[in-house]
Amino acid sequence: MTQMLDLTAAAQALVSAQNYLSTAQAALTQRLSARKVDQDQRAAHGFAWAATSVAALESLLHWATTNEAEGSPNVINHDVVTLGFAETLAQLVGGLPMGQNEIFRPADLGVSAAARTLATEVRDFLDSDLAELRARLALALADGQWPSETLHDSDLDAIRDQYRRFTDDAIIPHAHQWHLDNALIPDATVAAMADLGTFGVCIDEEYGGLGLGKLVMCIVTEELSRGWIGAGSLGTRSEIAGELIGMGGTEAQKAEWLPRIASGEILPTAVFTEPDVGSDLGSLQTRARRTNAGWQIDGAKNWITHAARSDLMTLLARSLPDAKGYAGLSMFLVPKSRGSEEMPFPDTGLTGSEIEVLGYRGMREYALQFDGLTSPETALLGGEEGQGFKQLMRTFEGARIQTAARAVGVARRALELGLDYAKTRKQFGQAILHFPRVSDKIAMSLVDYVMARELSYMAARAKDGGKRCDIEAGMAKLLGARTAWSNADAAVQIHGGNGYAMEYEISRILCDARILNIFEGAAEIQAQVIAKGLVAGRN
Repeated sequence: MTQMLDLTAAAQALVSAQNYLSTAQAALTQRLSARKVDQDQRAAHGFAWAATSVAALESLLHWATTNEAEGSPNVINHDVVTLGFAETLAQLVGGLPMGQNEIFRPADLGVSAAARTLATEVRDFLDSDLAELRARLALALADGQWPSETLHDSDLDAIRDQYRRFTDDAIIPHAHQWHLDNALIPDATVAAMADLGTFGVCIDEEYGGLGLGKLVMCIVTEELSRGWIGAGSLGTRSEIAGELIGMGGTEAQKAEWLPRIASGEILPTAVFTEPDVGSDLGSLQTRARRTNAGWQIDGAKNWITHAARSDLMTLLARSLPDAKGYAGLSMFLVPKSRGSEEMPFPDTGLTGSEIEVLGYRGMREYALQFDGLTSPETALLGGEEGQGFKQLMRTFEGARIQTAARAVGVARRALELGLDYAKTRKQFGQAILHFPRVSDKIAMSLVDYVMARELSYMAARAKDGGKRCDIEAGMAKLLGARTAWSNADAAVQIHGGNGYAMEYEISRILCDARILNIFEGAAEIQAQVIAKGLVAGRN
């Protein structure tokens, strides 16, 4: 099989993969009936990766068949489907990478027989020599041919075009120097992003936003992150704050904050993590105490992005000290003064120190110390204590989908840089693109990028449809983060020694890509959510 002439074979293979996954799910369900998931993480998380891989195949086939049905077939689409199915099916049968030294194999879950059945049913994909196809796909990219990216909606395609032009003109030419200087994204660039509506994409029109959905948010974030993850991430805190206030705020809080967030007048920051607390939010210790004037906040927070230049903190703190775990947590909307280079934290009761990081710059990371910071009585989100954890959980789906879109943008830029270098770098009398180990990297980076992109869109559509989508969001982030890292790593390898030089943009992309597997819930957390959700019957 050097080229798929139609999509029938892929559809049949997908059914086989789904059947294999059903067997794996039954095996995991039986296994977890006698032990906790934390005692068998390799099997549970491996199943989550298998489920994510099958979901990626579903989204890939949906993308290709939609383009066929809409009358926009593209031979490159068929090549991407063939390679995507061949590689993913081979991983399901032989070994699925959860990490670079953690390979999940069917035997880990006791489903080797089911894997052998799958291998027999999809042998046309597994037994094909696809070297010629990979080389052809890489050359097509070098010639400017790309797989379809239209969403078959003129408004959505126009939004992508607008943000792509903005990114090409206002972000890419400057981002690497901003990174090297550890500079904040310039105020003028932030203002230009605000003028485009970046910070109010999902905020209701009633409150000055665009009132659009998560699919649009994905497009916007993807394009900005292609230029620099800092630009794509600038809207993350606005997205989180907008959802917190929109879903859990009082009418007065919505009226006060949402229009100003949507316009970019207010830049929020999310203040959740503590020095010894990451995913285990039930162990948070920062305290909020009632006073005659409102609330007093004491404690420490860590890894707070954009803390100095922000104007509003969405802060999770323990206001009910006698309530255990999550029950004692409340969410607060804490106003703060915007800092400057000379005085990053001018408010009494709040100090901070910058955490120097490898990448993900442009907003800066901080450790914060609260020593009697005061906040008004109206700061309590929704006016009700003890609801903070629940309020925050309702935002995680959107935040993880948005993070998946960031990963897709980073993956795209890594591919672009690797491709450009492979076209222009000559060794042994020819461009290195013509060497199979280089063209293979380019071709598979493209395939992984398309699969991650379409999986993120699948999650966004589920969210826009009003469905609970913690599993879909987790899958999108899980695959997107791995793709960003693998694409960046491949592009660095294509650059050779130059990829390790800070003057080359790809060095920044590698550093930026690495964080995606950690924040907004590490890969291990996503796998845990997916496995537990599917075993519990949430499809």
